[in-house]
Amino acid sequence: MARREKAAGTIGKLTRGPQPDWSDERLVRACLEGDEQAWSALIDKYKNLIFSIPIKYGADREDAGDIFQSVCLELFSQLPNLRKPGALRGWLITITAHQAFHWKRKHRKKVDREQPEVDEQEIEAELSLPSDETDEAEREQIVRDATARLSARCQEMIRLLFYVEPPLPYREVASRLGLAVGSIGFIRGRCLKRLEKTLQAMGF
Repeated sequence: MARREKAAGTIGKLTRGPQPDWSDERLVRACLEGDEQAWSALIDKYKNLIFSIPIKYGADREDAGDIFQSVCLELFSQLPNLRKPGALRGWLITITAHQAFHWKRKHRKKVDREQPEVDEQEIEAELSLPSDETDEAEREQIVRDATARLSARCQEMIRLLFYVEPPLPYREVASRLGLAVGSIGFIRGRCLKRLEKTLQAMGF
């Protein structure tokens, strides 16, 4: 009996781990309480956002990976100082853009040495990421958050239809999902409708 209760308790702990619909406030609180699963969930939730910003700055995948690691370290060390957990997404965009800015400035130094008569203001303007780019990164993250709240099948269908390059034909999508080709259009429409409602509920 005791063994059965212990097993049930273990299962309970596993099922109470961070879920896709957890708010940033809840994730941050769990992280600060030392929940390793919450840390993993937080990084998983924002990894694409963090990685996308250095790419927008022109970094290759290796340099973007280095910036990603630096941002994760800063997140780990500075999270206790975050005053408003609900502002986590914007805060991450800011520190990632800051890291990417310094990466690009470092790579620009060689050009500066070759061109001694340069306008510092022009350089700063060139290095800075336009606000519409950071706005786009934030919108992309909101769509990712909303997609994560859908069913597993809808998540996979959206991924296969909109995030795979080059685009897959319906026949391939149907094969991967174990569906009839003729049903893809209908299910696609239903999944997108659910995504739209989720985005509206999130205030998007």
